[in-house]
Amino acid sequence: MYRQYWGLNEKPFENTPDPKFIYYSKQHEEALTRMLYAIKEAKGAAMLTGEYGCGKTVLSRIIIGELIKDKDFEVALVIHPCLTPIEFMQEIIYQLKNEHVKGSKPVLLHILQETIYAHYNQNKKTVIIIDEAQLIDSVDTFEELRLLLNFQLNDRFLITLVLIGQPELLPKVAAIPQLEQRLGVKYHLSALNEEETKGYIEYRLKTAGAVQAVFTQDALQAVYRYSQGIPRKINNICDTCLLMGFGQEAKEIDKAFVDKVAVEFN
Repeated sequence: MYRQYWGLNEKPFENTPDPKFIYYSKQHEEALTRMLYAIKEAKGAAMLTGEYGCGKTVLSRIIIGELIKDKDFEVALVIHPCLTPIEFMQEIIYQLKNEHVKGSKPVLLHILQETIYAHYNQNKKTVIIIDEAQLIDSVDTFEELRLLLNFQLNDRFLITLVLIGQPELLPKVAAIPQLEQRLGVKYHLSALNEEETKGYIEYRLKTAGAVQAVFTQDALQAVYRYSQGIPRKINNICDTCLLMGFGQEAKEIDKAFVDKVAVEFN
């Protein structure tokens, strides 16, 4: 609706995991480097945590994109982890084989083992990524995930398990020392600082086709203050500001616009 008015090719502040719009702050670069290191070096297990809306899901999609390009990986992505242990096993097998299977736990484990060893014999690594892992509410499910790490040879793990979730995931994993001790890599994403917030907004506008400044410096400072550097909140505020600015035929988005809009999100 407002794209043409602001000279944009697409909407810059959608809350969707579009990799081309990711702004690589230092901590996003560090998180990506650590997760890819854990996967490519077959570290067994890794965990990425962060506040709601900090960009974890976008990073997971970038990681998957990198692995797909590599062609040496088979990836299972579980995005709805509220499953029983048996359902979890079935979902992982489906993701890896594109095949629905049923059976007892020993049968499912046998199928999964065959699949993982088939990947190994093809010189491929198996990666299981669990998004929103904080939603797992069963200790038994976490225990099943831990047991998957028993698929290994003398010198390497045959799978890499990556847990991604909000801070509530941390105490759940800590309560299972056998799992926490298997985590070869951990990283926690925090909110952007003020300079990063400004860079984030300007980067997304430029990526969407903006050729001149849209937000004043005072407006950028106000967005940071109201959003506290949480990307999802930044997107909501900025998107609505662009809509309001279009409706009022504004030449730029100033602090007054941000002040009005932020009331709706706080």
